[in-house]
Amino acid sequence: MTVPSPPNPDMPPAQEGPLPPEEATAPEQGPPGAGVPDAFGRLWTPHRLAYIQGAGKPTGPGADEGCPFCVAPALTDEEALIVARGELVYAILNLYPYNSGHVLICPYRHLADYTELTGAESAEFADYTTRAIRALRAASGPHGFNIGMNLGTVAGAGIAAHLHQHVVPRWGGDTNFMPVVGRTRVLPQLLADTRKLLADAWPAE
Repeated sequence: MTVPSPPNPDMPPAQEGPLPPEEATAPEQGPPGAGVPDAFGRLWTPHRLAYIQGAGKPTGPGADEGCPFCVAPALTDEEALIVARGELVYAILNLYPYNSGHVLICPYRHLADYTELTGAESAEFADYTTRAIRALRAASGPHGFNIGMNLGTVAGAGIAAHLHQHVVPRWGGDTNFMPVVGRTRVLPQLLADTRKLLADAWPAE
């Protein structure tokens, strides 16, 4: 015996009886192609293909082996998405952010471990973390932050050879089913616009 499935509240109600003549002869809307329209929207994220295919990943641990954190300072701020430059460290937007305004604090020097920082680098590293928080608060008023480092590949570092600290702004309700179920993050602002917003809000000291 076949048991009918319960109605899906997300689907439009089925048409009962014959269609009116004007609907029966109405042409299919939208571009031609295979498939039947359903109740689901489509969020196309072709920019993530570069990440999936490994674009920008170093070929090795050396500074001359494609390290993006060594390449970025040689570019313009706009090209590299650099928010601010210090003497020993700089702040840059994450190209694949967890949230809009996801900033990375990086030393110019190619090193992998936090304990390898000099005293001067450590001081500016901490100072730029503080400035990033202030700039984000001034620009977009987040309710909180996730701040931290992943030291080593086993700890989750995507680019373990070059130390970097994450400063991720958080808002109430900013986590939903999209990253959990759909493995997709919905970002409401283009990276170039975010970079300018934070650069303009970056505190002088």
